[in-house]
Amino acid sequence: MSLNMFIQHFINALGLGSLYGLIAIGYTMVYGILRLINFAHGDIFMLGAYFVYFATIHFKLPWGVGVVLAIAGATLCGLLVDRIAYRPLRSAPRISALISAIGVSFFLENLATVVFTGMPRAVVQPPWLMHPIPVRGIRLIPLGLMVPVISFLLVAGLLWIVYRTKPGLGMRAISFDIETTRLMGVSVDKIIALTFALGSALAALAGIMWALRYPRVEPFMGVFPGVKAFIAAVFGGVGSIPGAMIGGLALGFVEIMSIAFFPTLSGYKDAFAFVLLIVILLVRPTGLMGEKLEEKI
Repeated sequence: MSLNMFIQHFINALGLGSLYGLIAIGYTMVYGILRLINFAHGDIFMLGAYFVYFATIHFKLPWGVGVVLAIAGATLCGLLVDRIAYRPLRSAPRISALISAIGVSFFLENLATVVFTGMPRAVVQPPWLMHPIPVRGIRLIPLGLMVPVISFLLVAGLLWIVYRTKPGLGMRAISFDIETTRLMGVSVDKIIALTFALGSALAALAGIMWALRYPRVEPFMGVFPGVKAFIAAVFGGVGSIPGAMIGGLALGFVEIMSIAFFPTLSGYKDAFAFVLLIVILLVRPTGLMGEKLEEKI
């Protein structure tokens, strides 16, 4: 493999891994606070892609306006999921919340199939994002360069919120002991809602960038990215925001580089993600940056 080809694959892996990382952050934030895997998270990713499709194609809005409205719409859906499906089960056994999460995921996928139909829809890619820029034999696409830059900036901003603001302090307190935090006067439900809002906004943005990278949307488009993002969260350490991004990047590089070096195995690229999950659970069950957490009864 030539150096130029390696750099090309490296950039592709960086972009794909950044998207996995953005989705994984939503999983890891909710789990860090509630010890709950929000299986509907991949469907919020799907809704973000659909919202920007309708905003730009059907309502002819500028791309910037469409992106803002899509993120806002998906964030609202994430808040509704928390309010309707999870908040009433705060004191219920954890298995009840888990079943509710799976049910919400199926509901959103089938609702999207009914409302949007199951037919894949083509997404129009803005020319300025897709026009290749040749640099010493390497074709650099603006979208491929923007995805990791935007992802890293968002992660930095999220870390600032978590570690430098009062809501972030509330998130960290709830992750240790939700009942004690409630007794100290913290509005637990509002902090949890903020967590869902931030995670949903990141998932929506990831869905938008995914729809630009692979220009089509369909009701089940969030299933595999969601599963892989969950694997990335486990790999990095569920509950760790930097770990989620590192896990996403690792998964992106495993997928792209394995195909680059072994093209005949391209049909097994999804299997590599599950092999990685099995290995990390055997070697380090808490993930690269995860800590052992006591189960909440």
